[in-house]
Amino acid sequence: MAEAYIVEAVRTPVGKRNGGLSGVHPADLGAHALNALMARSGVDPSAVEDVVFGCLDTVGPQAGDIARTCWLAAGLPEEVPGVTVDRQCGSSQQALHFAAQAVMSGTSDLVVAGGVQNMSQIPIAFASRGAADSLGLTEGPYVGSRGWQARYGKQDVSQFRGAEMIARDWDISREDMEAFAFQSHQRAIRAIDEGRFAREIEPIEGVEHDEGPRRDTTLEKMAGLKTLEDGGRLTAAVASQISDGAAALLIASEEAVRTHGLRPRARIHHLSARGEDPIRMLSAPIPATAYALKKTGMQIGDMDLVEINEAFASVVLAWLKETGADPERVNPNGGAIALGHPLGATGARLMITLLHELERTGGRYGMQTMCEGGGQANVTIIERL
Repeated sequence: MAEAYIVEAVRTPVGKRNGGLSGVHPADLGAHALNALMARSGVDPSAVEDVVFGCLDTVGPQAGDIARTCWLAAGLPEEVPGVTVDRQCGSSQQALHFAAQAVMSGTSDLVVAGGVQNMSQIPIAFASRGAADSLGLTEGPYVGSRGWQARYGKQDVSQFRGAEMIARDWDISREDMEAFAFQSHQRAIRAIDEGRFAREIEPIEGVEHDEGPRRDTTLEKMAGLKTLEDGGRLTAAVASQISDGAAALLIASEEAVRTHGLRPRARIHHLSARGEDPIRMLSAPIPATAYALKKTGMQIGDMDLVEINEAFASVVLAWLKETGADPERVNPNGGAIALGHPLGATGARLMITLLHELERTGGRYGMQTMCEGGGQANVTIIERL
């Protein structure tokens, strides 16, 4: 099978809800990342064969195949097509998988992967609630399906319930989660202050750094917050932040590397996705990681770095318990609890951060995984070159 390489990777800063990027049209957010990607790579944009972008809640300004709209809004060649992917929170990680698979299959030589989301403009679950209301619909995506109800019954399906179930099933205390969340902020602040994100970020609208990390947060402040559910363990402090942002990577074949004089920065070593209980929903990174390691014959200790999305602290803490991974190698520069989670862009953002941190530290192998709606998870392993 042909190899697929990451040759360039760039992102916008992650803007906080109603922050510096909130007024930027999603197409312009994505266009900014795409223009930076093309400029940094030096590749003639007309050589790109497809643009695969992740995005969810694709309504309003995010509707109409946002991947294609971003490319055109960037002023890039009209002959290059685009397609939008929705695998919930893993949408742009899946976009990377599709781009790499196109290259590895030999059907494409140069593909852009990435994602975009402006959650300030399109709140989470707008598509299932706001859009449904506008059509006079009162049922969510699961209610009313005879097949679904025959299998899972009429029970609540939500990410918040899933995160609570994980905390209960793995016996993760509120205090454990708050300590993890505090660490995420501290790591992110250190990374910003040391300039660790500088190479991967292309500033936009005067925003140069990720806006989410809270320098004034304390464990005492976290302890004073109300739980999301009565009798629950989770608070807003241990959940990812609503955010805005975009990210893009250029994936190339060996032929494209030679033809365009590119420098491969990493090789795609493994791609997979697995599913699990859609009610608990967010625990799928655990079996997905086991599956990826079995397929590759690798051990978790072979990973110099891991980026796992901090949708909720309980997700990462349960994964750490099951995998035995070294916590010092996991999200060393903080995660979505501090940096934010612009849904459709986060998968690409995680990979971009993973690549740059491998380069900074000299590590060889890096793994990325994240929980996704419907009880799914993607796993990507790269080898730094």
